Amino acid sequence: MSRIGKLPIPVPAGVDVKIEGTNITVKGPKGTLTQDFPKEISVTLDEGQVTVTRPDDAKQNRAYHGLIRALIQNMVTGVSDGFEISLDMVGVGYRAQMQGDKLVLAIGYSHPVEVTPGPGLSIEVPAPTKILVKGFDKQAVGQLAADIRKIREPEPYKGKGIRYTNEFVRLKAGKAGKR
Repeated sequence: MSRIGKLPIPVPAGVDVKIEGTNITVKGPKGTLTQDFPKEISVTLDEGQVTVTRPDDAKQNRAYHGLIRALIQNMVTGVSDGFEISLDMVGVGYRAQMQGDKLVLAIGYSHPVEVTPGPGLSIEVPAPTKILVKGFDKQAVGQLAADIRKIREPEPYKGKGIRYTNEFVRLKAGKAGKR
């Protein structure tokens, strides 16, 4: 039995879960998320808990079991608490600022780079070299953070670029000098 899949998902107060056929909708104070799941997997709501079960131990059903449970858990957490990813900018003259709802980055290019968050997402700049991406959809928050990081990935010689706050960049040795 899946260790992740067999755990029940507690539904906090203020979160509404609706299961219709092979579709689950989770509505909370931060927003609404929907997810389809395979017909082989059964999802039930009992006494404020969502449980996910599978019919047998077929390889595909075992894979879906933990996946669907994790997706539903992320939906419940997202609409109640939300998700946040923090990015750091490392480099001389690298800075970020907000102009309206757009993020404007000065990261060593000849022009400023603008990033506009999608619906349900927000960007904050608490310091000129720190960026916070917030939202209720974990996948969308992660994708926007990855897109921002991709604009100037950390390079391996000096470590300059945009990186996740807890990311470790392994630095390479430079050229060996003449003797």
